[in-house]
Parts: sequence; structure tokens; C-alpha cells
Amino acid sequence: MSIQVSKLPHANQKHVDRKIIKLAIMAVGGQGGGVLTNWIEKCASSNGYAVQATSVAGVAQRTGATIYYIEMLQTGIEKPVFALMPSAGDVDILIASEMAEAGRAIVRGFVTPERTTLIASTHRILAVAEKSVPGDGIMPTEEVETSAKAAAKRLINFDMEKIAVETGSVISASLYGALAGSKTLPFSRESFEAAIRSSDYGVEASLSAFSVAFEHVEKQEIKPTKEASQRVTPTYKAIGNAKLVADWQVLEAEVEKLPGVVQPTALLGLRKVVDFQDTKYGHTYLNRLVHITEYDDSTTEYRLSREAAKQIANAMAYDDVIRVADLKTRGERMIRIKQELGTNWNNGLKITEFLHPRAEEIVGMLPTKIGSFIEKRSGWMKLITRIFSKRLLVRTDTLKGFLLLYFLGGLRNFRRRSFRYSFEQTHINKWLSSALAYIPNDYELAVGVIRARRLIKGYADTHARGSSKYDRVLAGINLLSGRRDAFHWLQRLEESAMKDEHANNLNETLKKIRSVELL
Repeated sequence: MSIQVSKLPHANQKHVDRKIIKLAIMAVGGQGGGVLTNWIEKCASSNGYAVQATSVAGVAQRTGATIYYIEMLQTGIEKPVFALMPSAGDVDILIASEMAEAGRAIVRGFVTPERTTLIASTHRILAVAEKSVPGDGIMPTEEVETSAKAAAKRLINFDMEKIAVETGSVISASLYGALAGSKTLPFSRESFEAAIRSSDYGVEASLSAFSVAFEHVEKQEIKPTKEASQRVTPTYKAIGNAKLVADWQVLEAEVEKLPGVVQPTALLGLRKVVDFQDTKYGHTYLNRLVHITEYDDSTTEYRLSREAAKQIANAMAYDDVIRVADLKTRGERMIRIKQELGTNWNNGLKITEFLHPRAEEIVGMLPTKIGSFIEKRSGWMKLITRIFSKRLLVRTDTLKGFLLLYFLGGLRNFRRRSFRYSFEQTHINKWLSSALAYIPNDYELAVGVIRARRLIKGYADTHARGSSKYDRVLAGINLLSGRRDAFHWLQRLEESAMKDEHANNLNETLKKIRSVELL
């Protein structure tokens, strides 16, 4: 636990209010919780308040969850005695950096309906338990928002991370702006901003995020729960090379020809595959999606097409060595790292990338014929495994390390001639054909087969496990082809596949299917 105590102003100041203001901050590592605490402390001190700030680090489930606690009192004759930690039912203002932290605060009793103003960002940072689930393990935020409404005297919640990203700052600045805009502290806007200006780094970006969040609260534009979840797909403006922008605009026009309910997901999917490869790849994506819509209509609410718009994009933008290297050397990633750490290269910042590619990833980068030749020969694969078995640590803050990954990321133009690309396109085509084959007799089963592709995700071993599960799920459905309960069994297979990493539940379900098939 760390403690910071600001100096008391002169004891002869006017005695106005002897109520201690108690403020707790629930933040995750890298979000600038310490910076936010320092800003609040400086603002209170400059307004004649005695302030004490403490912090206690929690279990590192999302790079470290920390509770920051601040008590402040307008100074009088007596010297105040402050507590070191918040107590249940005794917090005036609770700031949560994301919804799970808000839920954690509510469970611990820090938020009470007769006293607490809860300021929370509606975005999520997933915990390890949520990420490790093979399927969708994300905690439903609707339950937290409902609890927050009931638990808090006043609730201020909107996506403050989005504001930070759009202004080139970090969430601590937008949380600080929401706090100032809430008027729960007796300080002027200028006092809050002065604390930011006293910082040494990212002042303008922080002020920008502060201002947007402040005005968001002041104008009372916050609309939680259902209205917030029904967001309209944003419009994106392409910038850059004129020819590429023109190509992108052609693709956007093609999206507008799709059924209206399919367009939002299709636009997001298009952005993903173009970012992965190029606009030509985007045309391939749309051609596949248009082909799917030909089997669909409004009577089914285009459920097949909507699911396909998402899953085809995920399948086409697979993770390979080229993609990983590209993402690790992008300029925006370097900027984000510096902003989150509050430092720069001059202060000794070092970035070490951990790499451990399998033989399959190495062979996948080779030309199609060579990769196919090697992949079929176990001796060659074992040799490549031995060569690359040592885990690599690459320093991307050095020119040598950065150029190595930058070169790999720049191989995207070669990707179409690689063995992995050929394999993935063949797999996608086979997957879509198998789904469409079920449409004449079982529309629901076709939708289920499209959705089953979500089992394949990630990189290296994670991708291999997902592919194995997907193949076994489809094999199980083939055993029940033509049965009325085939879709029911497909759902059970998917649920089983996502329950555990080693597919023990999936194997049990497959045994049941085989017994059913024999009846």
C-alpha cells in the first residue's frame, strides 16, 4: 500500500465545512489511476483542502486491479485524521474505470443509494476468467448497470474509454472530466484543468478528453442500458492514397446494396478484412456475403446473412505471423503504450515482444507448393520445430528488433502466395458450401453451421484446438443428417465444445450422438 499526504494549508483559514469528502477509485493497471488520483489531490490542495491519498493493489486479473482512496477536508483549526481505506456504506463518490470494477464496488458495499455518486465507464476490460472461456465468457454488463441504478444515489455512466481514444488520451482524463462535470466536488472547472496543466506529459490530449467528458455530463446526454446498447453503426471516413480511398468508396457502395439489417455488420466485417489485407480482399469478402444473401430473405430476418457477415470476416482475417508482426509494429500501438505508461523513449522505455511460433506457422508463410510439400513430411516438420523451439524475445524499442517485425508485417503482399492463405481459403469455401447445403431442408441448421465457425479463433495452439473442435462438431452433425433434431444436437455440440479447453464435454456429447444414430 502506498500513501500520499499533501501538506496542510495555514491553520487560520476560514472554517466553512467540516464534512470529510470520501472518494474511491476502482481502476485497472495501465489506465492511469495513479495519475487521476494525483490530479484530484492537486485540485483539492489548491482550493485549501487537506488531502490524503492511498492506494492498494489487488489481484492482477486484468493487469492489476487497484483501489485508490482519497479523503479531503476544508482546513480549519484542528488537524484532520483520515482513514487509509474506504469502508462499506461510507463513500461519497465512487469512480469505476469500467463496468466490472463498478460491479466489484457495489458488491463490496462502497456504493449506497442514500449517499454515493457512481461515475463509471460502460466499456469493458476482460478478466482472465472471461478470456479463457473457449466461447463467449463475457460477463453481461446489463446486470451490473441495473444494479448500479438501484445501488447509487446518482449514476453517471457512458463510454469514457471511447472519448479517450478519440482524443488521443487515456481514460483517466475522461474520468476526471466526468468527475468535474458531476459537480460533486466544490471546485471550479478551472481548478480541475489547472491540475492537468501541472503535468509533464500529454497535457493537451488530457485536456481535450477532460473537456469532452465534462460537457457530456453537463449537457445530460447520458442514456444508459437499452438505448446505449442499440448503437447505430458509425460512419468511417477513409483518408490516405487517393486510389485506395476511391477503391474503399466502391466497397462502401456495394455494402449499401445489401439488405438493410445486414449492412451494419457487413461494414464492420469489410473494414476488418481490408485492414487485414487490401481492398481486393474486401471484394472477395463481399462476393461471398452476396452469395449467402441469395439464399436468404426477409421472412427469416436474414439471420443467415447477418451471422455470415460476422463469421466470414473473422475467418478471412485469421491470425498468422504476418498479422501479429504487423499489429506489433503499428504506430498507434507505440503511441498507446507510451500514453498508458506515461513515459517515452528518453525515459528508458523498453518493449520486449514474446514470440514462439510453431512449425505450422513457419511453414504457413512459405509458398504454397513448398509449404504443402513440407507439411506432409513429419521429418521436416520435426526439424523446423527443433530450429524454432526456442522462445524468442524481440526488443521492438531497438532498430534491429523493430525492423525484424516490420519486415515480417510487410509480407502481407506475399500472403496470397503462401501455403496458409491457400489452406484458409479452401477451408472457408468448404465451410460455406456445407452450410448452404442444409438450407433446402433445415434453415436453422445452416445458420448453426455458419455460427460454428466461431470455434476457430486465435493463434498457434489456440487455433489448432479450435479447428479440431470445429471438425468434430461438423462430423457429429453429419452423423445426424436428415434428422429433425439435428439443430438441437448442433447446439449441444457447440456448447460442449466451448465449456473446456481439452474438449472432454465435447467427446461425451459425441458419444451420445453416436448412440442416438445407432438407434
